[in-house]
Amino acid sequence: MDRICIYDTETTNSTIWGSIIEVGAVVVDKNLKEIGKLNIRGRMPEGEVPSAKALLVNSTSIDLLTKGNYSHYDFLGTVENFFKKCTPAMFMGWSNLNFDSRMLNFNFFKGNRYPYTTHVSPNQQHDGLHIARAAQTINSETLKTELTEAGNPSLALESLSRMQGFDTSASHTAYVDAMNTLKILRIIKSKHKENWETFLKTSTKQSVETILKSDGIYSIFENVKGRNMMYLTSTLHPNHSFHPSYTTWGYLWDLRRDPEPLLNLSVNQLKDVLKKFSPKCLRVLKTNKAPVVLDKEFALKQKPYSDLDLETIKKRAQMVRTSENFCKNIQIINREAAIEKEQTETQEDLLPEETLYKKFIPNKDTALFKTWHSSSWEDKLKLLDKFTDKRCSWFGQKIIYQEAPQILPPDLYKNIKSEIARRILSKNKEKWQTINMAYTEIDYLRDQASNRDDEEELKKLDEINQFIMSIEKKYEIA
Repeated sequence: MDRICIYDTETTNSTIWGSIIEVGAVVVDKNLKEIGKLNIRGRMPEGEVPSAKALLVNSTSIDLLTKGNYSHYDFLGTVENFFKKCTPAMFMGWSNLNFDSRMLNFNFFKGNRYPYTTHVSPNQQHDGLHIARAAQTINSETLKTELTEAGNPSLALESLSRMQGFDTSASHTAYVDAMNTLKILRIIKSKHKENWETFLKTSTKQSVETILKSDGIYSIFENVKGRNMMYLTSTLHPNHSFHPSYTTWGYLWDLRRDPEPLLNLSVNQLKDVLKKFSPKCLRVLKTNKAPVVLDKEFALKQKPYSDLDLETIKKRAQMVRTSENFCKNIQIINREAAIEKEQTETQEDLLPEETLYKKFIPNKDTALFKTWHSSSWEDKLKLLDKFTDKRCSWFGQKIIYQEAPQILPPDLYKNIKSEIARRILSKNKEKWQTINMAYTEIDYLRDQASNRDDEEELKKLDEINQFIMSIEKKYEIA
Protein backbone atom coordinates (compact mmCIF):
# COMPACT_ATOMS: atom_id res chain seq x y z
CA MET A 1 0.00 0.00 0.00
CA ASP A 2 1.48 3.33 -1.10
CA ARG A 3 -0.47 5.45 1.37
CA ILE A 4 -1.01 5.16 5.13
CA CYS A 5 -3.56 7.23 7.05
CA ILE A 6 -2.55 7.43 10.72
CA TYR A 7 -5.46 8.68 12.79
CA ASP A 8 -6.75 9.13 16.33
CA THR A 9 -10.12 9.99 17.87
CA GLU A 10 -11.30 11.65 21.06
CA THR A 11 -14.77 10.81 22.30
CA THR A 12 -17.50 11.59 24.81
CA ASN A 13 -17.85 8.03 26.05
CA SER A 14 -17.62 4.33 25.19
CA THR A 15 -17.82 2.75 21.76
CA ILE A 16 -21.52 2.09 21.15
CA TRP A 17 -23.06 4.96 23.06
CA GLY A 18 -20.43 7.67 22.85
CA SER A 19 -19.69 10.10 20.04
CA ILE A 20 -16.46 11.11 18.38
CA ILE A 21 -15.81 14.81 18.94
CA GLU A 22 -12.30 15.11 17.54
CA VAL A 23 -10.31 13.43 14.77
CA GLY A 24 -6.67 13.96 13.94
CA ALA A 25 -5.06 12.26 10.94
CA VAL A 26 -1.75 12.35 9.12
CA VAL A 27 -1.50 10.84 5.65
CA VAL A 28 1.94 9.55 4.68
CA ASP A 29 3.52 7.77 1.74
CA LYS A 30 5.18 4.35 1.99
CA ASN A 31 8.35 6.04 3.31
CA LEU A 32 6.27 7.65 6.11
CA LYS A 33 6.67 11.11 4.60
CA GLU A 34 3.71 13.41 5.29
CA ILE A 35 1.46 14.19 2.31
CA GLY A 36 -1.76 15.35 4.01
CA LYS A 37 -3.50 15.93 7.34
CA LEU A 38 -6.80 16.52 9.12
CA ASN A 39 -7.39 18.20 12.48
CA ILE A 40 -11.06 18.72 13.27
CA ARG A 41 -13.42 19.04 16.24
CA GLY A 42 -17.19 18.73 16.34
CA ARG A 43 -19.98 19.34 18.83
CA MET A 44 -21.59 16.58 20.86
CA PRO A 45 -24.96 15.49 19.41
CA GLU A 46 -28.11 16.55 21.21
CA GLY A 47 -29.56 14.08 23.71
CA GLU A 48 -26.30 12.48 24.85
CA VAL A 49 -24.79 12.54 28.35
CA PRO A 50 -20.99 12.74 28.24
CA SER A 51 -18.50 11.05 30.55
CA ALA A 52 -16.78 13.59 32.79
CA LYS A 53 -13.63 11.48 32.83
CA ALA A 54 -13.48 11.40 29.03
CA LEU A 55 -13.85 15.19 28.85
CA LEU A 56 -11.05 15.65 31.38
CA VAL A 57 -8.73 13.24 29.56
CA ASN A 58 -9.15 14.93 26.17
CA SER A 59 -9.27 18.46 27.63
CA THR A 60 -12.73 19.24 26.27
CA SER A 61 -14.44 22.25 27.81
CA ILE A 62 -18.23 22.60 27.68
CA ASP A 63 -17.75 25.47 25.21
CA LEU A 64 -15.80 23.18 22.88
CA LEU A 65 -18.40 20.46 23.34
CA THR A 66 -21.38 22.69 22.53
CA LYS A 67 -20.17 25.68 20.48
CA GLY A 68 -17.66 24.27 17.99
CA ASN A 69 -17.82 25.22 14.30
CA TYR A 70 -19.07 21.80 13.24
CA SER A 71 -22.25 20.12 14.40
CA HIS A 72 -21.80 16.40 14.98
CA TYR A 73 -23.55 15.70 11.67
CA ASP A 74 -21.32 18.04 9.65
CA PHE A 75 -18.25 16.82 11.53
CA LEU A 76 -18.89 13.19 10.58
CA GLY A 77 -19.51 14.17 6.98
CA THR A 78 -16.18 16.01 6.80
CA VAL A 79 -14.32 13.06 8.36
CA GLU A 80 -15.99 10.59 6.00
CA ASN A 81 -15.11 12.72 2.96
CA PHE A 82 -11.48 13.03 4.08
CA PHE A 83 -11.14 9.27 4.55
CA LYS A 84 -12.74 8.61 1.15
CA LYS A 85 -10.24 10.96 -0.50
CA CYS A 86 -7.41 8.95 1.15
CA THR A 87 -8.61 5.75 -0.51
CA PRO A 88 -6.88 3.43 -1.23
CA ALA A 89 -4.93 3.54 2.03
CA MET A 90 -3.91 1.54 5.06
CA PHE A 91 -5.66 3.06 8.09
CA MET A 92 -3.73 2.83 11.32
CA GLY A 93 -3.64 4.29 14.83
CA TRP A 94 -2.51 3.27 18.31
CA SER A 95 -4.66 0.46 19.68
CA ASN A 96 -7.14 1.68 17.08
CA LEU A 97 -8.53 -1.76 16.26
CA ASN A 98 -9.84 -2.12 19.81
CA PHE A 99 -11.23 1.40 20.06
CA ASP A 100 -10.94 4.10 17.36
CA SER A 101 -11.90 1.82 14.47
CA ARG A 102 -14.96 0.58 16.37
CA MET A 103 -15.88 4.17 17.32
CA LEU A 104 -15.83 5.12 13.64
CA ASN A 105 -17.93 2.07 12.76
CA PHE A 106 -20.60 2.92 15.31
CA ASN A 107 -20.60 6.69 14.68
CA PHE A 108 -20.93 6.21 10.92
CA PHE A 109 -23.62 3.57 11.54
CA LYS A 110 -25.64 5.91 13.77
CA GLY A 111 -25.01 8.73 11.28
CA ASN A 112 -26.52 6.80 8.33
CA ARG A 113 -23.09 6.52 6.71
CA TYR A 114 -21.39 3.36 5.48
CA PRO A 115 -19.86 1.97 8.71
CA TYR A 116 -16.76 0.28 7.26
CA THR A 117 -15.30 3.09 5.16
CA THR A 118 -11.77 2.71 6.56
CA HIS A 119 -11.37 -1.02 5.97
CA VAL A 120 -13.55 -2.03 3.06
CA SER A 121 -11.48 -3.04 0.01
CA PRO A 122 -9.30 -1.55 -1.41
CA ASN A 123 -8.50 -0.09 2.01
CA GLN A 124 -6.59 -2.01 4.67
CA GLN A 125 -6.18 -1.52 8.40
CA HIS A 126 -3.44 -2.11 10.91
CA ASP A 127 -2.52 -1.14 14.47
CA GLY A 128 0.64 0.69 15.51
CA LEU A 129 0.55 -0.98 18.91
CA HIS A 130 0.76 -4.45 17.32
CA ILE A 131 3.78 -3.37 15.28
CA ALA A 132 5.47 -1.86 18.35
CA ARG A 133 4.77 -4.98 20.38
CA ALA A 134 6.47 -7.20 17.80
CA ALA A 135 9.40 -4.84 17.28
CA GLN A 136 9.98 -4.43 21.00
CA THR A 137 9.73 -8.18 21.67
CA ILE A 138 12.30 -8.90 18.95
CA ASN A 139 14.61 -6.13 20.17
CA SER A 140 13.88 -4.53 23.54
CA GLU A 141 16.08 -1.56 22.61
CA THR A 142 13.88 -0.52 19.67
CA LEU A 143 12.06 2.03 21.82
CA LYS A 144 12.89 3.59 25.17
CA THR A 145 10.29 2.45 27.69
CA GLU A 146 9.36 2.96 31.31
CA LEU A 147 7.91 0.32 33.59
CA THR A 148 4.26 0.01 34.53
CA GLU A 149 3.22 -0.43 38.17
CA ALA A 150 3.33 -4.18 37.54
CA GLY A 151 6.96 -3.88 36.41
CA ASN A 152 6.41 -4.46 32.69
CA PRO A 153 7.62 -2.21 29.86
CA SER A 154 4.83 0.24 28.99
CA LEU A 155 3.73 0.59 25.38
CA ALA A 156 1.09 3.21 26.17
CA LEU A 157 1.28 5.97 23.57
CA GLU A 158 1.72 8.87 26.00
CA SER A 159 4.42 7.01 27.93
CA LEU A 160 6.31 5.95 24.80
CA SER A 161 6.09 9.44 23.33
CA ARG A 162 7.51 10.99 26.47
CA MET A 163 10.29 8.43 26.70
CA GLN A 164 11.33 9.15 23.08
CA GLY A 165 11.56 12.84 23.98
CA PHE A 166 8.44 14.00 22.13
CA ASP A 167 6.34 16.89 23.45
CA THR A 168 3.43 15.28 25.33
CA SER A 169 1.92 18.42 26.86
CA ALA A 170 -1.01 18.08 24.43
CA SER A 171 -1.32 14.27 24.56
CA HIS A 172 -4.89 12.97 24.25
CA THR A 173 -5.69 15.53 21.61
CA ALA A 174 -6.34 13.59 18.43
CA TYR A 175 -3.89 15.28 16.06
CA VAL A 176 -0.99 15.18 18.54
CA ASP A 177 -1.61 11.49 19.25
CA ALA A 178 -1.70 10.73 15.51
CA MET A 179 1.57 12.62 15.00
CA ASN A 180 3.25 10.85 17.93
CA THR A 181 2.10 7.51 16.52
CA LEU A 182 3.77 8.44 13.23
CA LYS A 183 7.01 9.45 14.98
CA ILE A 184 7.15 6.13 16.85
CA LEU A 185 6.49 4.18 13.63
CA ARG A 186 9.36 6.05 11.96
CA ILE A 187 11.71 4.90 14.73
CA ILE A 188 10.53 1.30 14.35
CA LYS A 189 10.88 1.41 10.56
CA SER A 190 14.44 2.78 10.81
CA LYS A 191 15.49 0.04 13.26
CA HIS A 192 13.64 -2.84 11.58
CA LYS A 193 14.16 -2.15 7.89
CA GLU A 194 14.31 -5.87 7.10
CA ASN A 195 11.03 -6.63 8.95
CA TRP A 196 8.99 -3.50 8.20
CA GLU A 197 7.12 -4.84 5.17
CA THR A 198 6.43 -8.12 6.99
CA PHE A 199 5.00 -6.17 9.95
CA LEU A 200 2.44 -4.69 7.55
CA LYS A 201 1.51 -7.87 5.65
CA THR A 202 -1.45 -8.86 7.83
CA SER A 203 -3.52 -5.72 7.19
CA THR A 204 -6.36 -7.63 5.51
CA LYS A 205 -8.49 -10.56 6.63
CA GLN A 206 -7.49 -12.52 3.55
CA SER A 207 -3.77 -12.26 4.33
CA VAL A 208 -4.29 -13.67 7.85
CA GLU A 209 -6.58 -16.41 6.54
CA THR A 210 -3.88 -17.43 4.05
CA ILE A 211 -1.41 -17.85 6.92
CA LEU A 212 -3.88 -19.91 8.95
CA LYS A 213 -4.51 -22.27 6.02
CA SER A 214 -0.84 -22.65 5.13
CA ASP A 215 1.52 -25.41 6.16
CA GLY A 216 3.67 -23.21 8.37
CA ILE A 217 5.50 -22.54 11.62
CA TYR A 218 5.37 -18.92 12.78
CA SER A 219 6.35 -16.45 15.49
CA ILE A 220 3.35 -14.52 16.85
CA PHE A 221 3.05 -11.80 19.47
CA GLU A 222 0.55 -11.19 22.27
CA ASN A 223 0.20 -9.04 25.35
CA VAL A 224 -0.50 -11.31 28.33
CA LYS A 225 -1.24 -9.59 31.66
CA GLY A 226 0.81 -6.59 30.62
CA ARG A 227 3.78 -8.59 29.29
CA ASN A 228 4.72 -8.73 25.61
CA MET A 229 5.06 -12.40 24.71
CA MET A 230 6.28 -14.26 21.64
CA TYR A 231 5.09 -17.76 20.75
CA LEU A 232 6.32 -20.35 18.28
CA THR A 233 3.22 -21.81 16.67
CA SER A 234 2.06 -24.08 13.89
CA THR A 235 -1.11 -24.07 11.85
CA LEU A 236 -3.86 -26.65 12.38
CA HIS A 237 -5.55 -28.88 9.82
CA PRO A 238 -6.73 -26.57 6.99
CA ASN A 239 -10.34 -27.81 7.24
CA HIS A 240 -10.52 -27.15 10.99
CA SER A 241 -8.33 -24.13 11.64
CA PHE A 242 -11.09 -21.61 12.44
CA HIS A 243 -13.50 -21.20 15.33
CA PRO A 244 -16.84 -22.69 14.24
CA SER A 245 -18.88 -19.80 15.69
CA TYR A 246 -16.55 -16.78 15.64
CA THR A 247 -15.55 -16.72 12.00
CA THR A 248 -12.73 -14.20 12.39
CA TRP A 249 -10.94 -16.39 14.97
CA GLY A 250 -8.28 -18.75 13.70
CA TYR A 251 -6.18 -21.11 15.83
CA LEU A 252 -2.49 -21.95 16.05
CA TRP A 253 -0.79 -24.60 18.19
CA ASP A 254 1.88 -23.53 20.71
CA LEU A 255 4.81 -25.81 19.89
CA ARG A 256 6.13 -25.92 23.45
CA ARG A 257 3.41 -28.58 23.87
CA ASP A 258 3.86 -32.10 22.55
CA PRO A 259 0.52 -32.89 20.89
CA GLU A 260 1.14 -36.63 20.53
CA PRO A 261 -0.40 -37.73 23.90
CA LEU A 262 -3.55 -35.73 23.03
CA LEU A 263 -4.25 -36.85 19.49
CA ASN A 264 -6.51 -39.80 20.31
CA LEU A 265 -8.32 -38.43 23.37
CA SER A 266 -12.10 -38.18 23.38
CA VAL A 267 -13.69 -34.72 23.18
CA ASN A 268 -14.34 -34.61 26.93
CA GLN A 269 -10.88 -35.86 27.81
CA LEU A 270 -9.29 -33.32 25.49
CA LYS A 271 -11.41 -30.53 26.95
CA ASP A 272 -10.22 -31.37 30.47
CA VAL A 273 -6.56 -31.52 29.44
CA LEU A 274 -6.66 -28.26 27.45
CA LYS A 275 -8.14 -26.43 30.45
CA LYS A 276 -5.15 -27.41 32.61
CA PHE A 277 -2.44 -26.07 30.30
CA SER A 278 -0.83 -22.80 31.27
CA PRO A 279 0.05 -21.05 29.08
CA LYS A 280 -2.70 -22.19 26.74
CA CYS A 281 -1.58 -24.41 23.89
CA LEU A 282 -4.08 -22.88 21.45
CA ARG A 283 -3.30 -19.29 20.42
CA VAL A 284 -5.93 -17.18 18.67
CA LEU A 285 -5.25 -15.10 15.56
CA LYS A 286 -8.12 -12.73 14.77
CA THR A 287 -8.20 -12.16 11.05
CA ASN A 288 -9.72 -8.66 11.42
CA LYS A 289 -7.20 -7.45 14.03
CA ALA A 290 -3.98 -7.31 11.96
CA PRO A 291 -1.86 -9.64 14.15
CA VAL A 292 1.85 -9.45 13.38
CA VAL A 293 3.11 -12.85 12.16
CA LEU A 294 6.82 -13.39 11.50
CA ASP A 295 9.19 -16.18 10.50
CA LYS A 296 9.82 -18.96 13.02
CA GLU A 297 13.45 -17.86 13.50
CA PHE A 298 12.51 -15.16 16.03
CA ALA A 299 10.69 -17.39 18.56
CA LEU A 300 13.24 -20.17 18.06
CA LYS A 301 15.84 -17.96 19.73
CA GLN A 302 13.84 -17.69 22.96
CA LYS A 303 13.03 -20.14 25.72
CA PRO A 304 11.32 -22.55 25.96
CA TYR A 305 11.59 -23.06 22.18
CA SER A 306 15.38 -22.67 22.07
CA ASP A 307 15.60 -25.78 24.29
CA LEU A 308 13.95 -27.87 21.56
CA ASP A 309 15.69 -29.14 18.45
CA LEU A 310 14.24 -28.14 15.09
CA GLU A 311 13.31 -31.71 14.13
CA THR A 312 11.15 -32.08 17.26
CA ILE A 313 9.41 -28.80 16.46
CA LYS A 314 8.77 -29.82 12.84
CA LYS A 315 7.46 -33.21 13.96
CA ARG A 316 4.99 -31.59 16.39
CA ALA A 317 3.81 -29.17 13.73
CA GLN A 318 3.29 -31.99 11.26
CA MET A 319 1.32 -34.06 13.79
CA VAL A 320 -1.07 -31.20 14.56
CA ARG A 321 -1.42 -30.26 10.92
CA THR A 322 -2.27 -33.77 9.70
CA SER A 323 -4.45 -34.97 12.62
CA GLU A 324 -7.85 -34.06 11.25
CA ASN A 325 -9.91 -35.77 13.95
CA PHE A 326 -7.89 -34.03 16.70
CA CYS A 327 -8.45 -30.60 15.10
CA LYS A 328 -12.12 -31.44 14.57
CA ASN A 329 -12.45 -32.22 18.29
CA ILE A 330 -10.93 -28.82 19.11
CA GLN A 331 -13.65 -27.24 16.97
CA ILE A 332 -16.35 -29.22 18.79
CA ILE A 333 -15.01 -27.99 22.15
CA ASN A 334 -15.01 -24.38 20.93
CA ARG A 335 -18.50 -24.67 19.50
CA GLU A 336 -19.86 -26.02 22.79
CA ALA A 337 -18.19 -23.19 24.72
CA ALA A 338 -19.69 -20.60 22.34
CA ILE A 339 -23.19 -22.08 22.70
CA GLU A 340 -22.83 -22.11 26.48
CA LYS A 341 -21.73 -18.48 26.47
CA GLU A 342 -24.62 -17.49 24.22
CA GLN A 343 -27.11 -19.15 26.56
CA THR A 344 -25.79 -17.26 29.57
CA GLU A 345 -25.90 -13.88 27.83
CA THR A 346 -28.89 -11.64 28.43
CA GLN A 347 -31.87 -12.32 26.19
CA GLU A 348 -33.21 -8.76 26.31
CA ASP A 349 -33.96 -7.02 23.04
CA LEU A 350 -31.10 -4.98 21.66
CA LEU A 351 -31.59 -1.32 20.85
CA PRO A 352 -30.84 -0.25 17.25
CA GLU A 353 -27.48 1.29 18.23
CA GLU A 354 -26.24 -2.11 19.48
CA THR A 355 -26.97 -4.10 16.33
CA LEU A 356 -24.21 -2.99 13.94
CA TYR A 357 -22.38 -6.32 14.05
CA LYS A 358 -25.55 -8.39 14.40
CA LYS A 359 -27.20 -7.52 11.08
CA PHE A 360 -25.93 -5.94 7.87
CA ILE A 361 -27.61 -2.84 6.47
CA PRO A 362 -29.29 -3.81 3.16
CA ASN A 363 -27.40 -2.66 0.05
CA LYS A 364 -30.49 -0.79 -1.07
CA ASP A 365 -30.27 1.39 2.03
CA THR A 366 -26.53 2.03 1.90
CA ALA A 367 -27.02 3.09 -1.73
CA LEU A 368 -29.57 5.67 -0.52
CA PHE A 369 -27.17 7.27 1.98
CA LYS A 370 -25.54 9.60 -0.57
CA THR A 371 -28.89 10.93 -1.80
CA TRP A 372 -30.17 11.31 1.75
CA HIS A 373 -27.17 13.35 2.89
CA SER A 374 -27.22 15.60 -0.19
CA SER A 375 -30.93 16.42 0.24
CA SER A 376 -32.51 19.33 2.10
CA TRP A 377 -33.73 18.67 5.63
CA GLU A 378 -37.32 18.69 4.38
CA ASP A 379 -36.47 16.09 1.75
CA LYS A 380 -34.45 14.05 4.26
CA LEU A 381 -37.66 13.72 6.29
CA LYS A 382 -39.61 12.54 3.23
CA LEU A 383 -36.87 10.08 2.22
CA LEU A 384 -37.00 8.27 5.58
CA ASP A 385 -39.85 6.16 4.21
CA LYS A 386 -37.52 4.88 1.47
CA PHE A 387 -35.30 3.05 3.98
CA THR A 388 -36.23 -0.61 4.31
CA ASP A 389 -34.12 -0.99 7.49
CA LYS A 390 -35.98 0.54 10.44
CA ARG A 391 -32.65 1.32 12.10
CA CYS A 392 -31.79 3.75 9.30
CA SER A 393 -35.19 5.41 9.70
CA TRP A 394 -34.66 5.80 13.45
CA PHE A 395 -31.15 7.19 13.05
CA GLY A 396 -32.42 9.56 10.37
CA GLN A 397 -35.22 10.83 12.62
CA LYS A 398 -32.75 11.39 15.43
CA ILE A 399 -30.32 13.27 13.14
CA ILE A 400 -33.13 15.59 12.00
CA TYR A 401 -34.15 16.09 15.65
CA GLN A 402 -30.57 17.12 16.44
CA GLU A 403 -29.94 19.27 13.37
CA ALA A 404 -33.27 20.67 12.17
CA PRO A 405 -35.94 19.91 14.81
CA GLN A 406 -38.26 22.63 13.48
CA ILE A 407 -39.20 20.54 10.42
CA LEU A 408 -40.34 17.50 12.39
CA PRO A 409 -44.09 16.95 12.85
CA PRO A 410 -44.92 17.74 16.53
CA ASP A 411 -45.86 14.14 17.39
CA LEU A 412 -42.62 12.76 15.91
CA TYR A 413 -40.55 15.41 17.68
CA LYS A 414 -42.24 14.50 20.96
CA ASN A 415 -41.69 10.75 20.42
CA ILE A 416 -37.96 11.20 19.78
CA LYS A 417 -37.52 13.51 22.76
CA SER A 418 -39.47 11.11 24.99
CA GLU A 419 -37.28 8.16 23.94
CA ILE A 420 -34.12 10.14 24.70
CA ALA A 421 -35.59 11.18 28.07
CA ARG A 422 -36.54 7.57 28.86
CA ARG A 423 -32.96 6.52 28.34
CA ILE A 424 -30.98 9.29 29.99
CA LEU A 425 -33.31 9.84 32.98
CA SER A 426 -33.39 6.13 33.87
CA LYS A 427 -32.54 5.42 37.51
CA ASN A 428 -31.11 2.01 36.61
CA LYS A 429 -27.51 1.21 35.76
CA GLU A 430 -27.75 1.24 31.99
CA LYS A 431 -25.36 0.34 29.18
CA TRP A 432 -25.33 4.01 28.17
CA GLN A 433 -24.49 7.03 30.33
CA THR A 434 -27.49 8.32 32.30
CA ILE A 435 -27.84 11.59 34.22
CA ASN A 436 -27.59 9.69 37.51
CA MET A 437 -24.47 7.83 36.39
CA ALA A 438 -22.92 11.14 35.32
CA TYR A 439 -23.51 12.68 38.74
CA THR A 440 -22.01 9.62 40.46
CA GLU A 441 -18.94 9.80 38.22
CA ILE A 442 -18.52 13.52 38.91
CA ASP A 443 -18.77 13.00 42.69
CA TYR A 444 -16.07 10.32 42.51
CA LEU A 445 -13.78 12.51 40.41
CA ARG A 446 -14.36 15.43 42.78
CA ASP A 447 -13.23 13.34 45.74
CA GLN A 448 -10.05 12.39 43.88
CA ALA A 449 -9.36 15.97 42.80
CA SER A 450 -9.98 17.25 46.36
CA ASN A 451 -7.47 14.75 47.72
CA ARG A 452 -4.91 16.15 45.28
CA ASP A 453 -5.94 19.77 45.97
CA ASP A 454 -6.47 20.12 42.23
CA GLU A 455 -8.46 23.35 42.06
CA GLU A 456 -8.33 23.51 38.27
CA GLU A 457 -9.91 20.06 37.88
CA LEU A 458 -12.54 20.85 40.50
CA LYS A 459 -13.49 23.95 38.51
CA LYS A 460 -13.80 21.86 35.32
CA LEU A 461 -15.96 19.31 37.14
CA ASP A 462 -18.26 22.08 38.37
CA GLU A 463 -18.64 23.25 34.77
CA ILE A 464 -19.45 19.71 33.61
CA ASN A 465 -21.91 19.29 36.48
CA GLN A 466 -23.76 22.47 35.46
CA PHE A 467 -23.95 21.15 31.91
CA ILE A 468 -25.38 17.81 33.06
CA MET A 469 -27.97 19.71 35.11
CA SER A 470 -29.02 21.66 32.01
CA ILE A 471 -29.53 18.40 30.08
CA GLU A 472 -31.57 16.99 32.96
CA LYS A 473 -33.75 20.10 33.12
CA LYS A 474 -34.44 20.01 29.38
CA TYR A 475 -35.51 16.37 29.32
CA GLU A 476 -37.42 16.25 32.61
CA ILE A 477 -40.34 17.88 30.84
CA ALA A 478 -40.26 15.56 27.82
